[in-house]
Formats: sequence, C-alpha cells, structure tokens
Amino acid sequence: MTGLALLLPALCAGVALGQPQAEPAAQQPGSGATARSVGTVQSIAGNTVTLKPDTGAEVVVQVQDSTRLVRVAPGQKDLKGATVIGLPDLQVGDRVLVRGAASADGKALTAASIVVMKQTDIAAQRRQEQEDWQKRGVGGLVSAVDPAAGTVTISIMAGSAAKKVTIRVSKATVLRRYAPDSVRFADAKPGALDEIKAGDQLRARGVRSADGGEMTAEEIVSGRFLNVAGTVLSIDASAGQFSVMDLATKSAILVKVTADSQLRKLPPMLAQMIAARLKGGQPQPGASGTPAAGGSRQPGGERPSGAEGAGSAAGGPGARYGGGAAGSADLQQVLSHLPSITLADLQKGEAVMMVTTQKGATPSVTAITLLSGVEPILTGSPSGGGSALLSAWSLSAPAGDGAGQ
Repeated sequence: MTGLALLLPALCAGVALGQPQAEPAAQQPGSGATARSVGTVQSIAGNTVTLKPDTGAEVVVQVQDSTRLVRVAPGQKDLKGATVIGLPDLQVGDRVLVRGAASADGKALTAASIVVMKQTDIAAQRRQEQEDWQKRGVGGLVSAVDPAAGTVTISIMAGSAAKKVTIRVSKATVLRRYAPDSVRFADAKPGALDEIKAGDQLRARGVRSADGGEMTAEEIVSGRFLNVAGTVLSIDASAGQFSVMDLATKSAILVKVTADSQLRKLPPMLAQMIAARLKGGQPQPGASGTPAAGGSRQPGGERPSGAEGAGSAAGGPGARYGGGAAGSADLQQVLSHLPSITLADLQKGEAVMMVTTQKGATPSVTAITLLSGVEPILTGSPSGGGSALLSAWSLSAPAGDGAGQ
C-alpha cells in the first residue's frame, strides 16, 4: 500500500489539490456524485486512462483540459509538496488517486483531479527501504514476549547455534501482522504487541546494541506459520498438491501449491556449505562439493552479488556463507535469488523444507515457501537449525517483494 491511501482522508475533507471546498453529500453514480478511485494505470490512449483499482473492476477515466494532475512522493500525507504535471507525464504502472464524476454504471469517471505517484518513485523508495531492512533489520523465531516490559525475544541463527536477541518496543514502534496465508509485506495489517506469541516468525528494524543482543525497534512485522521439514511421499501436479512426511511429527501432510507459492532448489554445493555452517564448521576450499578460493557461484556461473573474496583468508565460504556477523543476513539474500522450480520438478523421496499456512479446518496446508535439495542440511542439523534458517528467509522483505518473493 502506498501513501495514496493516506491522502484519501485529506481529499474527503475537502483539501484536495490544496483548495478547501465543501464536500457534497453522497449520491448515486450518474446523479452528479463525486467519486474516487485508487489504483494502478493499466493503459493510456489519448485522453482516456484505464485504471485498475485496488478493489473492483477496471475504471475508464476521462481526462479533461480542466483536470488537474499533481505528482506526490511516496509516503507523502498531504499535497503541500505536490508538483503540477501534464497528462504526457502519466505512464502505465503509475499509482493514481482519481476524483471526479462517475458514470451511471460506475464504470467510468470524468476526472476533476488526479494525484499521481510515479512507478519509478515507488520502486526507488522500496529499494531504499529494503536496503535499510537488510542493514538494520533482524529476523527469527519468537521465543518469549513480555508485554509489561515491552520486549520480544527472538532466536536467530549464528553459526551452528541459536542466538537470542531482545527487541524493545515503544509507543513509537510500528507493529504489523502478516495475514495467516501470506508472507507478503503488502498483505500485513496493523498489529499489537499482545498479538505476538512464542513460535511466531518476526522481523524487526531499528537500532541494535554494540554487541547485537538488543534492538530498539522502529518497526516490527510478525506472523504465525508452520515450519515443515520432511520427505516427499507423492506428487499430484495436475491437482497442484503433494504429500510430505513431516520428520518432526512422523505424520503425512497434504500440501497445496498456488500461484503465490515460492518453490526453489538449493544447489548441492551450497547445501553442503550451509550444512557445514550449521554443524559449526567450515568446508575447506577445493574439497569435494565445496568451492575453491574465489567464492561460490550460482547456477549458470554467476557469482552472487557481494560474494567476492568469499573463499579468501577467512576460509572456505567466509563471511558470505557463515563468517562474520552479517553471514546470516547475506545467506538469506543468496537463498532469495535461487532459481524457481515447479511442482513437477519435485521427486518422490526428496527432502524439502517449507513454511506453510497453519493447519485449520481443512486437512491440508498451503505452501508459502519451499526449498528442495536440502538433504545435507537436514542430515547435518537434526536439532532443527535448518528450519529456523528457512523461517528467517521466508518472510517477505518489507516494502517490497524481496527476500521472500
């Protein structure tokens, strides 16, 4: 959701375009009612703009000579800093808030004003926020919550062990809660501290202490999902589902795969490197199944961004895959850029790690994130370190479709 939604109350209050005016009472479409629509520009033909609203069917917007178009920055809550633009400045993909007269069938609007957030501005803001989450963020499983003290304790992977980090929450902290069936940040809703429970997955962004053991959180997003590690029992690609034997419960689980499910395969070399890290060791450069000096490469021979020197003096995969304080965060970025696979690529008997929806009234769960090729990790981390590693990666990078997308 962009700041356009935040601008809507201001427009309804009669301060649209910086010109106070009385707002007419609600009327039926076609009777001169003032209507509003927020969405994304789908196409532009002459003075006609096709808009895909956030909810509902497409709307045809007629732009007149008298229509005023202004450009605002993402996150802007009023029109004080708005810049007047022309129709030629509007592009497909831009986010707009249109205000005008609706047609009788409600499928068209004659625009009096259009507030525009450029797609390029939104993308730039998302990149900045994602970079900030990567630099100042932390993610893991909630182990304890103390509402009275305003703290949440999470466990994160640190080499072969789990490290505790205390997240301090204040009145200024923005809290959001993931939807039960999605780890997309865009689907998260405003939440409260008392909604966070032990076992939840959580990301926080803020200022960390020198030793990394505490964080004063500016923003927190959390949710409850099911972590599953097991072996594939059967696959029904035509039905979009498969069954897996959960290693923890020793029971079969039916898993549905949707268009939003993310399936990726871990290359054997990287799987062995992660397994070695979880065991507390480092694979030796040049050893069987490990990279020689110079770092790991992704399929196709491309080295992951920032992996230069990964096999240098730090030994083996170095900071990129386990050395240094940033190793865990870097590893999540590597996992997020693995090539996607389909349900048909899975094999019976193959080991997988997943984050799924919680079991509800239906006998099945829906896969949110699945990682195959994980046999070395599950073998090398019987205590579940691999599952915790996947949990941190699976959550969508806030402000965009990054780490989990």
